[in-house]
Amino acid sequence: MHSEGTAGRDSDHGQGDDSPRGADEFLRSDSTGHAQPRPETQPTQESSEPSEPSELSGQEAAPAPHKVIDGRYELLHSLGRGGMGEVWEALDTRLDRHVAVKGLLGRDAIGVATQEQRMQRARREAAAIAKIRHQNVVAVHDRVESGNQVWIVMDLLNARSLADLMREERRLPVRRTAAIGLQVLGGLRAVHEARVVHRDVKPANILFAKDDFAILADFGIATFDGAVPLTRAGELIGTFKYLAPELLGQTSQESAATPASDLWSLGVTLYEMVEGRHPFDRPNEYELLVAVCQSDPLPMEHGEELAEVVGQLMHKDPRRRLSAERAEEMLQEILRTTTAKPDPVRPPSPVEEKAAPPVPIPAPVGPQSPPPSLPQATRKRVPGWQKLSAVAVCATLVAGLGWFAVERMRGDGDPGAGSPPGRGPVSEPYIKTHPVLKVGVKAYQPGLSEKTKNGKYRGYEIDVAYAIAQDMGYSRDRVTFEPVSSENRSTILQKGDVDLVIATYSITEERKHAKAPDYSVAFAGPYYVASRSFMVRRKAKAVSIDDTRVLEKRQLEVCTARSSTYESWLPKAGYNMTESLPSGYDRCVHDLLDPLSPVYAVSTDDVILAGFVKNNPTELKRLDSGPGAEGYGVAMNPDEKGLKAEVCSSLKKIMTDGVWEKLYAHHLAPLLNRVSPPNKPKLTECPS
Repeated sequence: MHSEGTAGRDSDHGQGDDSPRGADEFLRSDSTGHAQPRPETQPTQESSEPSEPSELSGQEAAPAPHKVIDGRYELLHSLGRGGMGEVWEALDTRLDRHVAVKGLLGRDAIGVATQEQRMQRARREAAAIAKIRHQNVVAVHDRVESGNQVWIVMDLLNARSLADLMREERRLPVRRTAAIGLQVLGGLRAVHEARVVHRDVKPANILFAKDDFAILADFGIATFDGAVPLTRAGELIGTFKYLAPELLGQTSQESAATPASDLWSLGVTLYEMVEGRHPFDRPNEYELLVAVCQSDPLPMEHGEELAEVVGQLMHKDPRRRLSAERAEEMLQEILRTTTAKPDPVRPPSPVEEKAAPPVPIPAPVGPQSPPPSLPQATRKRVPGWQKLSAVAVCATLVAGLGWFAVERMRGDGDPGAGSPPGRGPVSEPYIKTHPVLKVGVKAYQPGLSEKTKNGKYRGYEIDVAYAIAQDMGYSRDRVTFEPVSSENRSTILQKGDVDLVIATYSITEERKHAKAPDYSVAFAGPYYVASRSFMVRRKAKAVSIDDTRVLEKRQLEVCTARSSTYESWLPKAGYNMTESLPSGYDRCVHDLLDPLSPVYAVSTDDVILAGFVKNNPTELKRLDSGPGAEGYGVAMNPDEKGLKAEVCSSLKKIMTDGVWEKLYAHHLAPLLNRVSPPNKPKLTECPS
């Protein structure tokens, strides 16, 4: 419905990271798949703690839990929010059932024109979905208008999307991909028969009900016969990675969008499901879009049986693209002629959400066709198609991409998307002037942030970064990571090489008011609080160490990172710090394991040391945590006031919407061997 991944997160399947739910994972219940119990408090027309009035005239204040819409729908808790909508789990008090209620975020609109445009989009979404009756399409039950809000009442589905599944399992087997594809095709056929074009078919908008039954959802930018065009000339509406080439060079996407455009998006989705990467994978968005126009998809390495159907769904000429009916026949044939193979990917870890059962395979429908015949030597390659016509279709895009480079990368024509509550109309969302969010992280902190062999980053802080970026309107593919160290992170931030630093950056007054060459930084947070600790060898070099008092009494050398808070704390606490400090803790660990090195311990935060111990449990051990704590903050340039407001708004949602607990359970609980999370940190560096 808007730029992909708000949560965005459905592009980087290769990492296998479990990411928190976000705004484009609408209509879903909690992580257990069950609705939350109704609060014991009686529903009232207004919250007991009313929201502050909006600063923008004519706009409605933020809704609050227990508010009752139209005297019937009691809002229970928010399920996700993005630039064009917020979804709540609600109780239908009339029928005593839990539903999903999606409300327009009018309080974030910038100006009356934008407010009315969003209202029209919400009305149109309800009208579009109401036309459709199909088991694989989300059902709309009601539409309510109240003040400057339009509320759409829909089915409440399970908290699992195809994007979630792909992140967890990286690649799906051919048969499972075909089975899910058949269900989505069934829904799309019903959508198209109602003369509606979805325009945002992608993994995040394919949700699962019970038994992994696929449901096509989120019609926020759908169009249909007779709809009043809402797109301005030149706007790129939809998620650009899934847009058909005929939509990329058009002045009016609404007139160019056809059922064939949706089928292209499905072809891209099927490719990603079985291959674990985008069919036009490129290092940046510009090159990707040019490749969509001019190049063949990358050869398929894992889903050769799907190569023909996927290739024809991605024919660059929409007039020659595979029809939904024919695609169904080919997928059914694949299910009949292929045998089940072992899942080629890793199983979910114990802390990940419970894996879903196998997808039910729909029974064959309609006439069947013989399986596609391809020479064995070329079966893995998705067929290439008449690039000349594609170049003509995308001529406008390739000839001049200035609009794309500046702001159209947003993937959403809504000028108010990503704007945090309470910001005035003059202050633009950060994404509008910074289409790519650059985040500085550490590359060698297991469990927190580390660079893998394939060049991807993973860990707790990486997912914190993605969660913040998602709420700010960034898709995962528009978040980049740059390696930093304790020594250079403030300089890199000051130079503008990164927008944010999320790298176990402890919040201190000295850092907030530092002078050159250290530079001062602004913090948002903390997002985690760690304790001071020490790590030693299990097999002592010459002295057995089971207590920090041994280190202090014998004045054994302790290593820490240069420019860390421990550089000043260790000498004050009476420890013998090694004279030459490295820029990172990985070097300290190397010296600790070296039998000829004088280093006997490494000192830093307990959660950092826990990662090193988990990677080498036979050689290393962590001592009991000592006095003192370090609160980690998201650091940024002090001049970026608007950026801090957006990051603080995102962190508040992470802390209140259950995301923080989920990230802790996935990354830190197995690291610290502590299932129950500690108390959530209070956001002392964010205005209340």
